[in-house]
Amino acid sequence: MSIPDYMQCAEDHQTVLVVVQPVGIVPEDEFFRIYKRITSVAQVSIRDSQRNLYIRYRHHYLPENNEWGDFQTHRKVVGLISVTTCGSAKEWPQTSDRFHCQKDVFGATLYDSRLLVFGLQGEIAEQQRTDVAFYPSYDDCPDVEKRVEDFVESIFIVLESKRLDRATDKSGDKIPLLCVPFEKKDFVGLDTDSRHYKKRCQGRMRKHVGDLCLQAGMLQDALVHYHMAVELLRSVNDFLWLGAALEGLCSASVIFHYPGGTAGKASGREPSLAHGALTANGISADTSSEIGRAKNCLGPEDIIEKYKEAISYYGKYKNAGVIELEACVKAVRVLAIQKRAMEASEFLQNAVYINLGQLSEEEKIQRYSILSELYHLIGFHRKSAFFKRVAAMQCVAPTIPEPGWRACYKLLLETLSGYSLCLDPKDFSKGTQLDMPCVSKLSHTLLNHYALTICNVLHVSNPNSFFPRSTEKKEVTQSLENYTSKCPGGMEVLTLPDGLKLPPVPLSKLPIVRSVKLLDLPVSLRPHKQKGLLENNMSSKSPFIYSPIIMHTRGEERTKKIEFRWVQGDVCEVQLMVYNPMPFELRVEHMGLLTSGVEFEALPAALSLPAESGLYPVTLVGVPRTAGNINISGYHTSVFGVTSDCLLDGLPSVRTSGCVVEVIPSLPRLQLSTSLPRSAHPLRPSKEELSSSVSVQLFNGETQQLTITLENIGSEDLETLEVTSKTCNTKEKLFGEFLSWDLEEAVSQLPLKPGQSVTLTVNVKVRLDFSGGENLLQDLNDDGISVTGLPISSPLRQVLKPRAETKPLGSESSKTDYNHVKVGLTPLSSPPIFS
Repeated sequence: MSIPDYMQCAEDHQTVLVVVQPVGIVPEDEFFRIYKRITSVAQVSIRDSQRNLYIRYRHHYLPENNEWGDFQTHRKVVGLISVTTCGSAKEWPQTSDRFHCQKDVFGATLYDSRLLVFGLQGEIAEQQRTDVAFYPSYDDCPDVEKRVEDFVESIFIVLESKRLDRATDKSGDKIPLLCVPFEKKDFVGLDTDSRHYKKRCQGRMRKHVGDLCLQAGMLQDALVHYHMAVELLRSVNDFLWLGAALEGLCSASVIFHYPGGTAGKASGREPSLAHGALTANGISADTSSEIGRAKNCLGPEDIIEKYKEAISYYGKYKNAGVIELEACVKAVRVLAIQKRAMEASEFLQNAVYINLGQLSEEEKIQRYSILSELYHLIGFHRKSAFFKRVAAMQCVAPTIPEPGWRACYKLLLETLSGYSLCLDPKDFSKGTQLDMPCVSKLSHTLLNHYALTICNVLHVSNPNSFFPRSTEKKEVTQSLENYTSKCPGGMEVLTLPDGLKLPPVPLSKLPIVRSVKLLDLPVSLRPHKQKGLLENNMSSKSPFIYSPIIMHTRGEERTKKIEFRWVQGDVCEVQLMVYNPMPFELRVEHMGLLTSGVEFEALPAALSLPAESGLYPVTLVGVPRTAGNINISGYHTSVFGVTSDCLLDGLPSVRTSGCVVEVIPSLPRLQLSTSLPRSAHPLRPSKEELSSSVSVQLFNGETQQLTITLENIGSEDLETLEVTSKTCNTKEKLFGEFLSWDLEEAVSQLPLKPGQSVTLTVNVKVRLDFSGGENLLQDLNDDGISVTGLPISSPLRQVLKPRAETKPLGSESSKTDYNHVKVGLTPLSSPPIFS
């Protein structure tokens, strides 16, 4: 044997082998549809018996493996089911000849055979034959399963007769020597009458009978025969067959201890109702058999010890490598059931170094894949991933004329969990990284599927340990530019042919964002809540409760509402601190904000960051089109042809003081202009005031008109207009109203539509009392009186305020004429006010 069956398990020693093969030209899909129905009959309860017969089906089996049938009977092909298509009676003779030729391949070991003919109707199809079943078509064959059950019962009859024939002790009869193929030349010329030779024959036959009893459902008898065979073979140092007897003993004990099987859920085995003991008719339900079985059956720990001994005997023979490897696999499956992972790994380590000669590339792939599955079975997930990766690389080995890139890619995807890697970008924060050379090879995978290739490269480029070597930085970026020129990279979910979905990968490392800060509106656009309403709402606020425990998380930072407000329709700004980790200039073709909560028009920007730039401020802008709470959830970029949506929740290293801000409805906006020249010394307004200072010089008692023009430069109508004034003085005495105006004409033009303007005339009249003394005159001469107007929006407030600076006596200014007063007017434009 040169090809091992890696799917073998201990309970397979209890099965009989049936080969199902097509004859002639049979459509592949039709054949496997019938094959699936045939293999559904995996266990048959024998009539008039308390025993079950288990069947193992194969649609491909090497004839040379059949030569090992005497060594272990479950390797012997005892049944053949052929499937053929025959359209007419003329084709029948040729079809029948092919069936007989197929039987000749396994003829030495076959117990029975069947031919299933599809498509033939007429006189030939009406003939009643035991070994042939005719069906009109592959769809019209209702009794296939019943035919298979009858076929299995006929196999059981032959098996039972052989078991009884060889189990019966015929005194005086010469027992034949059973051999494996490579032994036959070694026994030529041996003395067949020696005691040593006879014991060898007896021991091998006992072992063979034990196999037949196990297949026939006679578990107790099988244990007895195996024990006898072990004693006989050990006495003559027949190590190869001694190993087979020990393995048979292990298999029978495993079947007793684990009736559900060791191959997992896929085995579908059902425990036998009764195993029976040897009687005259071969059938018994005597409960005393349980006593004998418990005595001869190995314990769970003894099973593993006997497996080790058997494998050590197999290791003495170079031609028994397949037997040794399969025994290791069976022991591992038993240890997996017993949850003894470390001992199982020792058997697998031994299996790795078993030399099976020259294996084909497909056989190597199968071997590494099975080793991976067995390591996964015992919980060695990283080791499992290692062997699966070896199998993947074997799929694209240089010696293969047509590399199997699809199979390689599928196997590599299955290794990710073993290395604690995930395709979900949310888990990239763990700091894991894929093998760059491996993904470089995968860039050639499925050359017509550029989107998948781009996704593979992005999975490499995003872990925290980003591009450990400069050469890889250049390699990845060149790959992206190459593939995105053929297929743009986006945020779509890719679905592979086998159903696996690859989530989109944002390119969040180019550039790297360190902080996100929402900026307040410019002073001229900032809204202010009306003080009256603000005071009324104070009573409804909850009481302040102090707690020394501060529950502070990054998620709370990002959802914290910011104190200032944005206005619908006004341009809003968000500042990002970014840097370029690449050793070359990074061009970001497109960068904008991602928001939720309100309708938002993002105005994208284009960046060009110098190599390894360090922190660099970037301001992204946009316009909220509706009112409500807006959440800055992230940003989107376009780099190297890859469009990415980078969410802040997936970037734990980003610092922010809050990303939620209230957007209030649009407010009126006014632009103020006056007929007076600007003041050379403007006043410093408070935080809520916008100053537009003008000045005028008047004599005491003089009157001058000030024209104020108000233009609606916003998108809302101006419906109300209020004008107030405030005179700030300390020592001087002012007679009458310093400022006076008439709003009737201006109010008559309301509401003021966007783009319209209205004028307001303000009379400035100075009537001061100069009887206060010389110091007052000096003050007035130095600075005059400042008149400020604040704001001309709803409402308008004006303030009259003296200059605070004074000059000492004796200065040159005190010698000037005091018969006039300088008056500084400061009309203040208004910030938007909302209620």
